[in-house]
Amino acid sequence: MGTVDEDSPMKIDGMLITPDLGTIGARARRMEEIGYDGLYSAETKHDPFFPLLLAAEHTERMDLATAIAVAFPRSPMHLAHIGHDLQRFSQGRFILGLGSQVKAHIEKRFSASFDRPAARMRELILATRAIWATWEQDEPLRFEGEFYRHTLMTPFFNPGPTGFGPPRVFLAAVGEKMTEVAGEVCDGMFIHGFTTEKYLRETTIPAIERGLAKSGRTRADIELAFPTFMVTGETDEEWQTADAAVREQIAFYGSTPAYRPVLEAHGWGEAQDELNRLSKQGAWKEMGKVITDDILDAFAVRGTPGELPGLVLARYGDLVDRLSFYAPYRADPETWADVVAGFKAA
Repeated sequence: MGTVDEDSPMKIDGMLITPDLGTIGARARRMEEIGYDGLYSAETKHDPFFPLLLAAEHTERMDLATAIAVAFPRSPMHLAHIGHDLQRFSQGRFILGLGSQVKAHIEKRFSASFDRPAARMRELILATRAIWATWEQDEPLRFEGEFYRHTLMTPFFNPGPTGFGPPRVFLAAVGEKMTEVAGEVCDGMFIHGFTTEKYLRETTIPAIERGLAKSGRTRADIELAFPTFMVTGETDEEWQTADAAVREQIAFYGSTPAYRPVLEAHGWGEAQDELNRLSKQGAWKEMGKVITDDILDAFAVRGTPGELPGLVLARYGDLVDRLSFYAPYRADPETWADVVAGFKAA
């Protein structure tokens, strides 16, 4: 395993997958030893913030990000407080990664509002930043928007500066409107794994640049993080397992109407119709067979562990700044140690 090269052209991030808070510290420390540049926690079955507090205690170098925390059920004040505390405790390494989720989950699972999600997300981030500005720079709190209003901050509730500035804010986006919001008001963006190089170049990057232009910024002012589908293995059995798992995951995303534009960019709209039909029947295994080799190669990089760094950098090296391995068949970040070392040596 190679040594960490801080000047590597691509930052490599890993997902903290364990649900056991008692093992978080040791796993986070091990990921830092392997050479990961960042560690993600997700809001699925557990809270996304608690693991990062423990990870911060046991690491020194890695960025620590929620990827993602669901934004709309939370007030900007809630996000501001927890972001402030994690930024201070991690000594400036925290990234508040937010996502909108989808309408049904926001309204039926969280009992929150989802109307006009891009406009709401933009305002939520601006409101959170306004609260941080009050604490960091002692500015009066006077944020009055369409969705959020924050005009009261007494000394009793003001924690003061973190000593490291406010956290960075990343936003997950697929559609052009939300992508523009990321470009306008965020420090980074989580590109959805269900994205191809063609869609990145022709749709995502132009939308980011439109958002950057609105705030007078340039591409150098935002980091793009991309979970890349990868198919790899050492034996025929491993290759077959990886191939099937990635096809099924691509099919799962492809069955969602909101992601249809990615397929349509390649002329594969009919595949989305078939995937959606099969999903309604619960035919999850059958859906993977709809993913042809051409579709697989557009979404995933296929190669041996030694080949992957070169293949990935050739495809995405000029497009994204951070990379993580999207491999449902090989979720433990420690199993990617040799590939991480390959990226650091590239």
